[in-house]
Amino acid sequence: MAGTAPAGLAPALSVLEFDLVGYKRTWRGSVMSSFLLPVLFVLGFGVGVGRYVDAGGQLGQVSYLDYIVPGMLAANAIQLGFGECTYQLLSRFQWIRTYHAMVATPLRVGDILAGDLMFLSFRLVSTSAVFLAITAAFGAVHSLWAVTVPLVCVLVGLSLSVPIMAYSASIDNDGFFALIQRFLVIPMTLFAGVFFPISKLPVGVRVLAWISPLWHGVQVCRAATLPQFQLPWWQIAGHLAYLAAWALVGFLIAVRAYRRKLVV
Repeated sequence: MAGTAPAGLAPALSVLEFDLVGYKRTWRGSVMSSFLLPVLFVLGFGVGVGRYVDAGGQLGQVSYLDYIVPGMLAANAIQLGFGECTYQLLSRFQWIRTYHAMVATPLRVGDILAGDLMFLSFRLVSTSAVFLAITAAFGAVHSLWAVTVPLVCVLVGLSLSVPIMAYSASIDNDGFFALIQRFLVIPMTLFAGVFFPISKLPVGVRVLAWISPLWHGVQVCRAATLPQFQLPWWQIAGHLAYLAAWALVGFLIAVRAYRRKLVV
């Protein structure tokens, strides 16, 4: 049984400190996704493929590079969140049992989950800021509202990763992570308006895109970076509320899953 937990935010911050100390030793492994991949996306899709799309005039006055950058920012947040909340999180439950050691201290389950979410938010906002800066250097950002995009990407990433955290806390092996990647994350990336308007999709697939949190994140990010896609405030509020609802429901389920796994 854990001891009496201290009140306030300090316990969660101690978990965040633990995560940051670990990341200090492993950050070099994230250089590829944080710095090199944005450049490759811009050159490969935005410049390479974009040359043919722009020649066809399918997007009107918007270049293909400008169109896909906000979508890629949101999609990158989804993929980063998924990566942080699958194998690494399961290992703390099942293999190295870090969380069992934590609950043997005065830390509560809520403190552990909150600290991990703070660290995940840090990873999302820092990676998205770097991605945004690199794409801005290529001239793909056209609005001062773009400074809000890293914060939007935090909410986009949490909308999927928090439910995934709940799932990771409830299983004993990693057998289904690859299936989730192939049949949820990748299709969501392909058909949620990242690379082309969902109006080009059949109605049934379009409904699935509307349900996915990524489409809502793409809409907000695109409105923040491109004046041609600006939305009324109430639509932006609706998209953000939808993302927050995913994260909140996932958090409530995750708390129950963590307690079931850790509290004896």
